[in-house]
Amino acid sequence: MDATLEAVKREGRGKNEANRLRAAGQIPAVVYGSKKDGKAPEGVALSVDPKEMLRILHSDSGANTLINLRVDGTEARVMIKEYQLDPVTHQLLHADFYALAMDKAITVTVPIVLKGESRGVKQQGGIVDFVTRDIEVLCLPTDIPGHIDVDVTELMLNESVRSGRR
Repeated sequence: MDATLEAVKREGRGKNEANRLRAAGQIPAVVYGSKKDGKAPEGVALSVDPKEMLRILHSDSGANTLINLRVDGTEARVMIKEYQLDPVTHQLLHADFYALAMDKAITVTVPIVLKGESRGVKQQGGIVDFVTRDIEVLCLPTDIPGHIDVDVTELMLNESVRSGRR
C-alpha cells in the first residue's frame, strides 16, 4: 500500500519544542537517509500529523507501508523505522522514517497467517502452537508482501512447519 504524508521542517529540537508541537496537534519526526561514504546519515527534523500517521499504522500493511513524504514541495519515498506511543494514553509521541533506495533490497518483518485447520487438531485432538507470528523478509521496497500464508491442513500431531533457514 502507498500513502502520502505531509510534513513540515522544524528548526527547534528538544523536549520543550516537542511538547509545543504536540500541544499544537503535531508530533515531532525525523527522516534519515541512506548511508553515504560509510558515514551514518544526518537526520532531518520534521513535524507530522499524528492522525495521518495512525491511519497509516492501522492500515493492512502497517509499518511496512511505503510513504510518499512531502516536505516543502519535494517528495521522498520513506518507511516508518520506529514510532513511540505514550504508555498510558497510547497517543503517538514521535516517529522516525528512513528514506528508501527503490533499487536496493531491505529487510522487513512480515506477519505469518495460518490457513486451514490441521488434521492433527480435527482427528487427533491436538492443539496448534503458533510460536513464530512474523518473519523477516529481504526484498525490494515495491515487493513487500502484506503477509505470508502457511497451510497447516496436512499437519498431524507432533509435526511442525519450519523455515528454510537453520
